[in-house]
Amino acid sequence: MPEPSSNPAFSAVVLGATGAVGRHVVIELARSSHWGKVTALGRRPLELSGTPPEKLRQEQVDLYDPAAYENFLSGHQAAFCTLGVGQPSKVSRDELYRVDVEAVALFAEACRRQGVEHFSLLTAIGANPGSRIYYLRFKGEIEERIKALGFTRVSFFRPSMLMTPKNRYGFSQAMLLRLYPWLDKVLAGPMRNFRSIKVADLGRAMVKNAEKPGSGVEILHWSEFSRI
Repeated sequence: MPEPSSNPAFSAVVLGATGAVGRHVVIELARSSHWGKVTALGRRPLELSGTPPEKLRQEQVDLYDPAAYENFLSGHQAAFCTLGVGQPSKVSRDELYRVDVEAVALFAEACRRQGVEHFSLLTAIGANPGSRIYYLRFKGEIEERIKALGFTRVSFFRPSMLMTPKNRYGFSQAMLLRLYPWLDKVLAGPMRNFRSIKVADLGRAMVKNAEKPGSGVEILHWSEFSRI
């Protein structure tokens, strides 16, 4: 049976499309007949093959200057933000905050001004504005700031270990990619939310979740997004 044509009534914008998860969010949006238009914003273009050129629009923008991209946000019902520092331990605390909190907040505020109804954010398990771990404190802070904006629907995805097809960051990630599948087998009960997830599966879950009706604020851990 042929794939139905894309629905022009639904459109989505993505910030962080060149990241491990963001790339798969864009791929899934472009493949799905639910979405008629997809806009990917980033500092560099995303190289994709097989994506309908009439459906995907890419714009290179300054992440810290909403005036550089706000005009691209109008007309989108959903926004996905997967922006973040790949190796938080390799950058200063100030730089991490600038990317994971300030740039994300600017994007969310611009989306809200332009009428976006549903905002999906890739965050992290343990996110808490009161955490003693600054990475988790930053993730908790940005969640609180986005909640306060008054979107019709907000979805926070809190994964633990992200499994990428290739080692991107050297020895430490290589060891985690090798060992974590074994650890997953013993993470049961209340610990199951610390299980790993493939970046492709998480990107797909974020898109499929946005295709379902919903409202208010939802927090999704492994137990939820592994079933989507």
